[in-house]
Amino acid sequence: MSKGDLNRRGFLKMMGLCSASVLMGGCAEAALKKTSKRRLPNIVFILADDLGYGDVRCYNPESKVATPNIDRLAGEGITFTDAHSPSTVCTPTRYSLLTGRMAFRTGKGGVFTGAGGPCMIEKGRLTLPQMLRDKGYATACFGKWHVGLTFFDKEGKPINKSGLDAVKRIDYSRAIPDAPIHRGFDRFFGTACCPTTDWLYAWIDGDRIPVPPTGIVDRSELPKHPYSRDNRPGMIAPDFDLEEVDLVFLDKSKKFLAEHVRSNPDQPFFLFHSTQAVHLPSFAADRFKGKTKAGPHGDFIAELDYVVGELLKTLERLGVANDTLVMFSSDNGPEVTSVINMRADYDHDGARPWRGMKRDQWEGGHRVPLIARWPGKIKPGTDTDQMTSLTDIMATCAAVVGAKLPNETAEDSYNMLGVLLGKQSDKPIRKYLIQQTMSLRLSIRRGQWKYLDHKGSGGNRYDRGVLKRYALVDTAPDAPGQLYNLQTDPGETTNLYFEHPKIVAELKQQLDKYKEAGRSAPLRQ
Repeated sequence: MSKGDLNRRGFLKMMGLCSASVLMGGCAEAALKKTSKRRLPNIVFILADDLGYGDVRCYNPESKVATPNIDRLAGEGITFTDAHSPSTVCTPTRYSLLTGRMAFRTGKGGVFTGAGGPCMIEKGRLTLPQMLRDKGYATACFGKWHVGLTFFDKEGKPINKSGLDAVKRIDYSRAIPDAPIHRGFDRFFGTACCPTTDWLYAWIDGDRIPVPPTGIVDRSELPKHPYSRDNRPGMIAPDFDLEEVDLVFLDKSKKFLAEHVRSNPDQPFFLFHSTQAVHLPSFAADRFKGKTKAGPHGDFIAELDYVVGELLKTLERLGVANDTLVMFSSDNGPEVTSVINMRADYDHDGARPWRGMKRDQWEGGHRVPLIARWPGKIKPGTDTDQMTSLTDIMATCAAVVGAKLPNETAEDSYNMLGVLLGKQSDKPIRKYLIQQTMSLRLSIRRGQWKYLDHKGSGGNRYDRGVLKRYALVDTAPDAPGQLYNLQTDPGETTNLYFEHPKIVAELKQQLDKYKEAGRSAPLRQ
């Protein structure tokens, strides 16, 4: 075990003790509130954007950005050290999180921008929110959607294209037929794609844009720094402030929680809070600018941590924290620009201790924070090295609420409830884990062995430009794939493809089997 791991474990134990004291003192008022008679817990899932494993202090003691609220969540719950986003980019990860199914099975690669669509989630497919709604939950999503939407032009024809010209063609008087409220959510307020990046800068309320864009965004007044260059010259609505996006999402989530607890105190709720932070451009709100000593991107991480803290405080203030399972994660690893500049300027490594970053099949591209808190159920200050994927959230939530998943749903989802409750032995729940890139390249993992069914990173190019300095010597240049032993070589530096042909054959055969079968989770009885 590394010194960093020892420091992190000690930190979690300390946080657990501190959190117990806080709950007994400052949270006493919430504890005295009326105890709900509800049997099923509320569920809150907070999904950060492009937040790396090394961006969070409780995962990386050397992080140059304090994350006290996320650390507190870890101290009061369980931390997964071997958790993975299903993809190395956001659109397919979000599809997989909401369906429990790997996105490559749809045949759709890449990500949506602007008026891109249609929705990747097929009509009639059971989603996480729909499953919970069927069990009596109120469901709400506030924030970034990015799973595709169908916009129409004035002739009523679907656009489903990226770029500025496509956005200019949108008829805003027409409803969006495949919006989140048509995929299991009762309520939605947010954006189509990346809120401050992808051509369409306007709020969607339900399945309409009530205040349409009126002109091209004026970028001359926006912050200018190395982390601000991912803002496309798209159409912007007059009520859309690019630097206040996450605070708007936060306000919507807080109001939903307050209104629901007041009007329907005995109905459980599912809140999916999907942040813009910390996707580039790093436009932190004014109150967070200069908040850290790690520049604009560090300030943006601090804003994300504030959002987490405010959601936790809201649950406590409303007296429902003890009845709520809270989960926190990220949709993929940290962005190239933020990693390179944060390393150079602030000695902060958002991918630490892994090789690669967003888009890469190497660990830095998809190994992400995953923390869960459920008072009275999850032992505070614990951690686990169980291998898991965000696809597993659906089967886990199904177990939490007692829902039965048909075999034609959540095909890549494993139940991790036993891990959360501390009732699972050290035996792995998942024997294998599959991953994908935006180009639909795949990898598969068994224990310490990781097989990449392709050459290179599967995403970024390391033979040119700013990433060339991070290129490693290819130890098996003639191999069509890559095999790494993560136990002895966590940095994925030595390709063992030719040294272990039997393991390569086994893993490739298993990967092909999962592709052909249409599922990687076992059939359910």
